[in-house]
Amino acid sequence: MNEAEVAGPAGGRAGSVPEVLGAFLKLGLTSFGGPVAHLGYFRAEFVERRRWLDDRSYSDLVALCQFLPGPASSQVGMALGLARAGWLGALAAWCGFTLPSAIALIVFAYGIAQWGGLAGSGAVHGLKVAAVAVVAQAVWGMAKNLCPDRARAGMALAAALLALTLPSAWSQVAVIALAGIVGWQVLKLPHQQAAAHQGFGVSRTAGVVALVLFVALLAGLPLLAVATRSPAWSIVDGFYRAGALVFGGGHVVLPLLQAVVVPAGVVTNEQFLAGYGAAQAVPGPLFSFAAYLGAVMHGPFSGWTGGLLLLVVVFLPAFLLVVGALPFWDVLRQRDAVQSALAGVNAAVVGILLAALYDPVWTSAIRGRADFAVALAAFGLLVVARVSPLVVVLLAAGAGWAFLG
Repeated sequence: MNEAEVAGPAGGRAGSVPEVLGAFLKLGLTSFGGPVAHLGYFRAEFVERRRWLDDRSYSDLVALCQFLPGPASSQVGMALGLARAGWLGALAAWCGFTLPSAIALIVFAYGIAQWGGLAGSGAVHGLKVAAVAVVAQAVWGMAKNLCPDRARAGMALAAALLALTLPSAWSQVAVIALAGIVGWQVLKLPHQQAAAHQGFGVSRTAGVVALVLFVALLAGLPLLAVATRSPAWSIVDGFYRAGALVFGGGHVVLPLLQAVVVPAGVVTNEQFLAGYGAAQAVPGPLFSFAAYLGAVMHGPFSGWTGGLLLLVVVFLPAFLLVVGALPFWDVLRQRDAVQSALAGVNAAVVGILLAALYDPVWTSAIRGRADFAVALAAFGLLVVARVSPLVVVLLAAGAGWAFLG
């Protein structure tokens, strides 16, 4: 990889839409383990292997997306695609990362009932074990780069302890905000030149338009649903609100979506739970569950059209929010005080990832010595042997199928 390819993204677009689509399609097919694991996969792919951006820029982006409502890993992916190949790059990143799981869930909605046992299979369990190694690698690498002194290492450990003691989405936001305040007051860092920051190619005008559209839809769709008394607009409003008001990852969106579709009678509770089980067995974002609901629905939406439409609706607020925030975030973080605050935030992100490595990643995957052995072997392949995450994931799935089922 030449120097121009490494340095290019810091100044703006330096890649192609097919490149972005291919990179995220690979991740969309292999990224099991939930949003925390997704961030680990992204870091391994785009920071370490492809070098689209550096650890600092990546961690800054993760911190921003964790502050915003919506699926943080998907928002990080949209922003990476936007930085690499413009607006079509953002679309390509979302399609590549989201459509594999969405298509699988739509197919499941058409009646492939035998997939119901997939979530408990040994192969899928092996993929969850691989996620332990991927997250551990992310924590290891980010800690070395983002916690180089005692102050930031201590902040990371404190953040991990708080995240474990107060396990909620709002407490994580509070920990990140507190770490930013502490970093602003305590950390004195050399000035970071603007050229070292990641550019995303979004103007302030575009950001303002995105934020205005986000608010307009959030306020206008309920009024439209009431005025028209249309079941279709009511469902669109419910899915948009679910995507707009969720903090804490994809699992939080499930009860919101259930409140939209089950009481309305367009999806039975049995169908909802069956789809939820299938959603655990596919890679990519859990928000893809919206595609299953749209496809299985008995009402104004159904089939492929309903699945894909409601998939777009539930992700739309996440896209508008990240586009709206990026231009202002990029300018603010170049100030010395903001850089110190971000250093504290980055340390807290490492701590929160460390806490998440235990719960839910470790607790949901490691059931005994055999699981730990596979996770340790996968970690060694990633960190010591520098084996591709895709190869490690496939090996872990094979080990799970052979030994862990």
